[in-house]
Amino acid sequence: MSSYLPRRDPETQEWYLPVMRRGSSVLRDPLLNKGTAFTEEERDSLGLRGLLPARITSLEEQLPRAYEAFRLSPSDVARNLFLSRLQDSNETLFFALLARHLEEMTPIIYTPIVAEACRDWSHRFRRTRGLYVTPGDRGRMTQVLENAPAEPSVIVVTDNERILGIGDQGAGGMGIPIGKLALYTLGAGIHPSLCLPVSLDVGTDNGDLLKDPLYIGWRQPRMRGDPYWAFVDEFVTAVKQAYPNALLQWEDFGKSTSFRHLETHRERLASFNDDIQGTAAVSVAGLLGAMRATQGRLKDQRIVLLGAGSAGVGISRLIVDAMVEEGLDRGDAKTRIYTLDSKGLVVEGRPGLDDHKREFAVPPELIRGWGPTGDRIPLLEVVRRVKPTVLFGVSGQPGAFTEDVVRTMAQHVERPIILPLSNPTSHAEARPVDLIRWTEGRAIVGTGSPFDDVLFDGRRHRIGQGNNVFIFPGVGLGAILSKARRVTDGMFLAAARALAACVRDDLLEMGCIYPRITEVRDVSRVVAGAVVRRAMEEGVAPDLPDVEATVAAAMWEPRYIPFRPA
Repeated sequence: MSSYLPRRDPETQEWYLPVMRRGSSVLRDPLLNKGTAFTEEERDSLGLRGLLPARITSLEEQLPRAYEAFRLSPSDVARNLFLSRLQDSNETLFFALLARHLEEMTPIIYTPIVAEACRDWSHRFRRTRGLYVTPGDRGRMTQVLENAPAEPSVIVVTDNERILGIGDQGAGGMGIPIGKLALYTLGAGIHPSLCLPVSLDVGTDNGDLLKDPLYIGWRQPRMRGDPYWAFVDEFVTAVKQAYPNALLQWEDFGKSTSFRHLETHRERLASFNDDIQGTAAVSVAGLLGAMRATQGRLKDQRIVLLGAGSAGVGISRLIVDAMVEEGLDRGDAKTRIYTLDSKGLVVEGRPGLDDHKREFAVPPELIRGWGPTGDRIPLLEVVRRVKPTVLFGVSGQPGAFTEDVVRTMAQHVERPIILPLSNPTSHAEARPVDLIRWTEGRAIVGTGSPFDDVLFDGRRHRIGQGNNVFIFPGVGLGAILSKARRVTDGMFLAAARALAACVRDDLLEMGCIYPRITEVRDVSRVVAGAVVRRAMEEGVAPDLPDVEATVAAAMWEPRYIPFRPA
């Protein structure tokens, strides 16, 4: 395996990278390629003479050319494709460009535009990245993992079943771990060579893909049942054997599998599920930020949550943990949360209730005084009865927060806290401009996708984006640096509190409960430090002296360093 990590010359103290490759193979490796920035000495010593134009340009000089090409792309999907090709050509320039234009480009490389990239994956496929593991690899998965170009510190894996809000995308789901890992590097400075995207391509139930002659994935119906569980178990065993120190992140698994993977394997290796735990942490951080804005207490809130899948259950769990830390009994904390799914309020004893929904099903005696409600208790009725102070949306149902629902909520609370967090933008439960208008400008709004500021009655409301990028890169870096044996729920609660503390007072005054996306690197550093300290407190990691200095030193910055022939 290659190593792309720089070394320091003991005599000059200069950082440099020893390079074994020569000639065009250097230019074809995106982790080595500098394009026109190779110096005269490097062109001679690495066999590049004549392979590049004469003029030597710095990274600063390359950035305007790359940005011009980005801007000339005719659509957001085309811009995503341009950035993908740049990443496959020159990773340092790719990450430097993203860092320079963070707010503009983050939605292009990840949500919401990555959904369209995944949908069209087989038609735009040009160059492979990461590992595709299929049922044909059973019995040799360790060998497959060892084919990775470098030993990873973090692996993001998906089985492609629940890609954002667009469902089963088969092999096209690989766009998600690739995008996530770009954000690990962008946010937490984890070197791109230490990041490994993996697609568990176990087939697809997407009929359009199976009929598409250009589809590049495993052309079979999706593997399910015992063969599927055995397949994933073999994969986790292979990760432990090939890369025992790597962190594993589960991403975009279906609701019928995500909880089982998390609970089954979190004791076997350091791992977490961003859809469950990362979304929970960013949601709780927004809630804690809103408490700062309203001078309220989390344990006093009444919460209605639309969406009882992996995200909804994860949010409910972490809210309960946070309330318990504030002194509330765990049982009492659960009674403050009312969860709804597509069939209405989730009530104990409802026929066919999924296992993961039972944890926060409302006891029938809690709603007995509501009077006749029928078999299905809809959102509007729940809002009328509960009089919530907080309304979460992780349902993927666009427009679910209707004017009636929001106005009814606003009758009973001075500052309604409303978080339509579903992605992509087209799946949001409401538009911020409507929420602000329906509450006469009183609502505190956080969203999952980026939205413009709202002007209402002469006041600007800044809409904070509850993007998981504020959480998972820092959690990942903290888990890696601390050498945590497992990633605990307490580490995610520490991350949530750290994120909430990063919101500036001037943003809170504008109703914004999340930092600007341009602050993600500073936020990730703070989150990573909090995660390391919590891991040590909980006894799942050894003591690490000078946490802040260790975190700062570990964060890679995209810049060219000298190459020396190895």
